[in-house]
Amino acid sequence: MVKGTKAEDVIKVLLQIPLKQRRTVKEVTLDMAGNMGLIVRRSFPEATLVIDRFHVQKLVLDALQEIRIKHRWEALDAENDAIENARDKSIKYTPELLSNEDTLKQLLARSRYLLYKPSSKWTENQSKRAVILFEHYPDLEKAYKLCQNLSWIFNNTKDKTSALIRLAKWDEKVRQAAFKSFSTISRTMSIHYQNILNYFDNRSTNASAESFNAKIKAFRAQFRGVRNVEFFLYRLTTIYA
Repeated sequence: MVKGTKAEDVIKVLLQIPLKQRRTVKEVTLDMAGNMGLIVRRSFPEATLVIDRFHVQKLVLDALQEIRIKHRWEALDAENDAIENARDKSIKYTPELLSNEDTLKQLLARSRYLLYKPSSKWTENQSKRAVILFEHYPDLEKAYKLCQNLSWIFNNTKDKTSALIRLAKWDEKVRQAAFKSFSTISRTMSIHYQNILNYFDNRSTNASAESFNAKIKAFRAQFRGVRNVEFFLYRLTTIYA
């Protein structure tokens, strides 16, 4: 275990492993952080770098949620203006309710989780809410479809050639949609496209490592931090090793 993610520190520790053993590493999954790529290239000279698909998809989902949050702030501002207007006229403010009994503000807040899921996994209430959401905010529907399309590419493409063609078509859809945050992600993917395409060789991800990391964080949170690091590592080894 290495403290921190500073490239020089991690490389120094990894170089203690004999070169012969390091050469046996053929593939490493990682995110798009520059220091991670440097660590792998310096430490494992025979390894292929694979950008984890879930890091790419998370960026796209974050961009989708950014659009939702922007609309939510606008709805909050509009509601505040309406309340102040009503107060100035000495009348009672009554918020407008949508067909599912949500206000616009509630609709945008309660739509957060349904945007993470494919429509096939929506509950009945989420399906109704999604119809109303997309009627009021067609840009959210367009962004949602971009996210789902990218997920479909990763789930259903079997080789690099097909992946390259499909990702290029997805990139064109992003350009046509003209969402700033999606365009930024598209540029980032273009820079790292070769390592992203490497995923389609063996479909490798670091999902298990991310899951284990989440368990460690949850375990640490139960104790509101760690004072005795050695004992904490002992407990981890006892429970998870």
